[in-house]
Amino acid sequence: MGKVESNDEATARLEATLYSSGRPLSIEELIKASGTESRTKTLALLDNIAKKVKAAFKAMEVANLSDGSYVFQLKPEFNTVIRKYASKPILPNATLKTLSYIAYMQPISTKQLVETRGSGVYLHLKYLKHLDYVETQNVGRLKIYSTTNKFQKYFGIQGDTDTLKQKLFKRVRAKAAAQRPPEAITVQASA
Repeated sequence: MGKVESNDEATARLEATLYSSGRPLSIEELIKASGTESRTKTLALLDNIAKKVKAAFKAMEVANLSDGSYVFQLKPEFNTVIRKYASKPILPNATLKTLSYIAYMQPISTKQLVETRGSGVYLHLKYLKHLDYVETQNVGRLKIYSTTNKFQKYFGIQGDTDTLKQKLFKRVRAKAAAQRPPEAITVQASA
């Protein structure tokens, strides 16, 4: 496809690409989609789109992620509202389990994650890093993972790591207690 000269057409292409992708897109992908063949022009068009979206929508945004990619998404504070209406899971179950494990055990090394979750964890970590839900620190040859502020905002969890662990542990205990047969609870209470 040839170079697009019209800003209107390039903007429409970017809007369509951001809307339909359902995932963060690199600037290179967006340059290709816009047809401008110009990083500067594509960034200017993206900035205009982001401003239009901010003015027109209260719950949507065009976000520039920490890795330089762009995504058209629901603002994180609305995720809890729509969760029951969403047609597909926000994260695949296996990835969500890995994220939960990181949140509960953080800081945690890649080695520990692989031992517990299996070798598929590498894809999960790549995806979670791309979404900016986890961050890494290099300690010698080890990579240590922990959750980010974006993770906390997205899942509606406030506080430091210790508070997060306490909240998660309370939820796990409450769920386990709800699943126990009534006689098991009475026996433990009387013991």
